[in-house]
Amino acid sequence: MTDSITGPGTGLIDTVAWVLLRDGRILGTRTRGKDLFYIPGGKRHDGESDLQTLLREVEEELTVAVLPSSVAHVGTYEAPVDGPAGGAGGLVVRMACYTGDYRGTLAASSEIEEIAWLSYADRDRVPPVDRLVFDDLHAAGELS
Repeated sequence: MTDSITGPGTGLIDTVAWVLLRDGRILGTRTRGKDLFYIPGGKRHDGESDLQTLLREVEEELTVAVLPSSVAHVGTYEAPVDGPAGGAGGLVVRMACYTGDYRGTLAASSEIEEIAWLSYADRDRVPPVDRLVFDDLHAAGELS
């Protein structure tokens, strides 16, 4: 798949996300003008692999470099887009999630309003696809 939204009328947004856990919490980002926190990452550009998308998006959002040799796939999730586009429009997000070590100091870029370490109690502060990740991490004892 090479487009962020695939095929006419399919309503699929193809994204990649970085699952960074620390002390039973997951890193979340809140974009300017948004209320919800998101697992860092974003839509792939044409022709990008998951790894290329992950490296680019994390650097753009958090000013750190994910170390390619440490990246591991933890799961792929699909859920309706939050808000009106998801419900009536049937728009779905597919999010391939990866862990990975990084180099640098985490800092919000200009597009990010806030970064936070979220627990399972914050599940209602993230979109539907992220909630699926929260559920799996909590069930595995990795998210408190």
